[in-house]
Amino acid sequence: MWQVYLKELLELSRDRKTLMFVILLPVLIFPVIFGLLGLVAANVTASAQAEEHKYVIINADKAPAFAGQLFYHKNFKQVSTELTEPEALRQAIRDGQFDLAVIIPADFVGDSTELSQSQWTVIYNTAPVLDLIGNYLKDLVKDYSRQLQLARLESVGVTGKQVDAILEPVQINKVSSAENRENLGEKLGGWIAYLLVPLCFMGCSYPAIDIGAGEKERGTLETLLICPISRSSLVLGKFLTVLTTGLATALITVLSFGGWGYLIGSLAGVDVVAKAMSALGFADLMLILAMLIPLTMIFASALLSLSIYARSFKEAQNYIGPMSILVFVPLALALLPGVELNWKTALIPMTNISLCIKELVKGTIDMGILTLVIASTVVLAGVLIAFCVSWFQREKVLFR
Repeated sequence: MWQVYLKELLELSRDRKTLMFVILLPVLIFPVIFGLLGLVAANVTASAQAEEHKYVIINADKAPAFAGQLFYHKNFKQVSTELTEPEALRQAIRDGQFDLAVIIPADFVGDSTELSQSQWTVIYNTAPVLDLIGNYLKDLVKDYSRQLQLARLESVGVTGKQVDAILEPVQINKVSSAENRENLGEKLGGWIAYLLVPLCFMGCSYPAIDIGAGEKERGTLETLLICPISRSSLVLGKFLTVLTTGLATALITVLSFGGWGYLIGSLAGVDVVAKAMSALGFADLMLILAMLIPLTMIFASALLSLSIYARSFKEAQNYIGPMSILVFVPLALALLPGVELNWKTALIPMTNISLCIKELVKGTIDMGILTLVIASTVVLAGVLIAFCVSWFQREKVLFR
C-alpha cells in the first residue's frame, strides 16, 4: 500500500496541474478574491455615486424650499416635461426620458398651521440593489420635513429642547452584547466555509481523475493489477494519495486564509477584520483543519470511486462536474437566514461543517456539537472508504 502511495505521490508531484490545484490556487485565491471584490465594489459604488439623475418635479412652487434643495443637489439635474399623471410619468421613466418624478399635491401649503399630513408621490426605478436615488431623496425629504416641523412648533411657542422632547420622546441608545468578532463571524463566517470547502474538493478532484480514469486511459492499470499486491492495498494507496493532496490543499488554504485575512485587514485599515483574525488564533485554525480532514476523506473516496468507474479522463470529468453541485447546495443552505448550528443541523453533511466554521469565527462554538459534527463526518468518510475499496474489487467496474 505504501509503495503504491509513494509511487502515485511522486508522479503527481511531477504534474504541473496538480501543483497548481494544490499549492498555487489556495495561496492566491484569497488575495485575488478579496482584491477583486474590494475593487469591483469600490468602482461600482464610486460610479453610482458620481452618476447624475435627471428629474422632474410637479407643482414645485408649492414647496420652493424643497425644490431648491433638490435643484442644487450635485446628483440631480432638472428637466422639463408636460406630463403630470403618475402613470404617464412612470412610463416616461421606463422609456429613459428621466430618472425621477416628484409629484407635490396642488393643495399643499408648507407654512400651514393645520395638523394634516400631505401625501407626495415619488416615481423612480427601485429595482437596483444600490438605491442611491431613494437614499438621496429620503435625506432631502427628511431635512425639509424637519424644517416644517420646527416652523409649526415655533408658531405654537415650542422651541429649544422642547422640540426634541415632542418629536422624539424616547431615544434609544443601542449597546450590543456581541463582540466585534461575533458580529463579523455572523456576517462572514458562512462565506469562509463557502470558499474553503470547494477548494478542498478541487484539491482532490484532479488527482482522483488522474490516478483512476487516467490510468485506464493510459493502459497502466492492468500493469498495476498484475503486481504482487492486493487490490485493497492498491486502492488504499491511491486513496491516501488523493487524501494527501486534498489535505495539503486544506492546510495551505487554512493558513492562506488566516495570513491573507489578517494582512489585508491590516493594510486596508479594516480594524475589525484585523482584530477578528487576531482573535481567530492557532487553536481555532487547527479546529477548522480538523473538520476539513474527514470532509476531505469523503471527497477523496467519493471522487476516486467515480474515477474508477469512468472509462476515460473525459468521462470522469463529466461525472465529477455535476457532483460539485452536491457540494455547493449544502454550503448555500448554511448561508440562509435562521439556519443555526444545533443537534439536528450537526448531522447534515457539509452544512454542519459550514455552520461550525461560522461559529468558530464568531467564537461561540459548542464543543459538544463540534465533537458530534466531526464524529458524524468521520463515520460517513469510513462508509465511503469501505465502498471505494469494495468498488475496486469488481471486475465489471475496472474493465467497463
